[in-house]
Amino acid sequence: MAPITIDRVGKVYPNGYEAIRELSLDVAEGEFMVLVGPSGCGKTTALRMVAGLEEITSGTLRIGDRVVNNVTSKDRDVAMVFQNYALYPHMTVAENIAFALKLRRVPRAETQRKVVEAAAILGLTEWMDRKPGQLSGGQRQRVAMGRAIVRDPAVFLMDEPLSNLDAKLRVQMRSEVSRIQRRIGVATLYVTHDQTEAMTMGDRVAVLRSGTLQQCDHPQTLYDWPNNLFVAAFIGSPAMNLFEAVLSPDASSVTIGSQQIALPEQVHRARPGVRAYGGRGVVVGIRPEDLPAADGAAPGSHTLRAEAVLVEALGSELLVHFSIDAERVHVDSAQDNPNDELDDSGELAVRGEGIARVQPRLRIRAGDRTEFLVHAERMHFFDRETQQAIVR
Repeated sequence: MAPITIDRVGKVYPNGYEAIRELSLDVAEGEFMVLVGPSGCGKTTALRMVAGLEEITSGTLRIGDRVVNNVTSKDRDVAMVFQNYALYPHMTVAENIAFALKLRRVPRAETQRKVVEAAAILGLTEWMDRKPGQLSGGQRQRVAMGRAIVRDPAVFLMDEPLSNLDAKLRVQMRSEVSRIQRRIGVATLYVTHDQTEAMTMGDRVAVLRSGTLQQCDHPQTLYDWPNNLFVAAFIGSPAMNLFEAVLSPDASSVTIGSQQIALPEQVHRARPGVRAYGGRGVVVGIRPEDLPAADGAAPGSHTLRAEAVLVEALGSELLVHFSIDAERVHVDSAQDNPNDELDDSGELAVRGEGIARVQPRLRIRAGDRTEFLVHAERMHFFDRETQQAIVR
């Protein structure tokens, strides 16, 4: 076992494209680190540099105490699990798992022992004589993991290993992969574009955007204290509602569209930097679960009046898509949202659509005028220019 140290690593291709910009990450022994971000953000490139499949342009990469910038892939003692399984169709499960050991000319008795142990860990014992074509997607993925486990590598690297599975199987395999990784206790770098996968599996999660690290922290910290607008919008499903707003001169209230909401003292204790923005425009973020229906709210509670546009009944909850007279801030790329209008700043601004997560048996229908209770103490505030969170 060995930690991974990525110290200001960069990758620039011959055509001048900078895929990774001074990435620094430390993955401790036994830690499950997830790299997450939208397509094209550089997460797979970063993984391939650790694996030795991409050359490093700048910076230092260590596995354990050894600098491996110029060490070949086969000599780095890493095992990689790919998105497409990469199994040999003419070999049985047992032969696929043993293949790497056979190449290393490991004695037959030791190979057999390791294959049996890996199969037991992965729940594959009864399938050892099957060919990959006779297995389900989840079973094939476990075989691919077994082939990596038997090598006793210093480091595990996983490149979107669950993306080819159906939704139900992906949920099941998330817990399986986490269980297996904790049992073997090897530093693991796991790449995914699925933020739900990242949040449920990672000990820590590193969020990338355009080759630059935005934030790396424990999943709950990312959710509760995003560093900037991109992390706030990317982490969470449904995504955080982000609206253009203006603080009052003394920052005691915030106006979203035509509606004013008082800010309790808890806001200023948690985010003292908000006072410095008194009288200025900011971006306000509200999680969908922090906008419950206002039915039965205590007198004097602050509410947000809106029109329901679409209601999704999920059994355990309702997702109410609503509209208000404010500008919604969207931080994804314009290419991903061709129907939205790009404003002068290069960001997407759409007339105020948002999502509220409310109790399941409320009678709300599209077109209804409704009110949501605002938990102002849970609001997030961001600088409009820098897009950084306003905290201190």
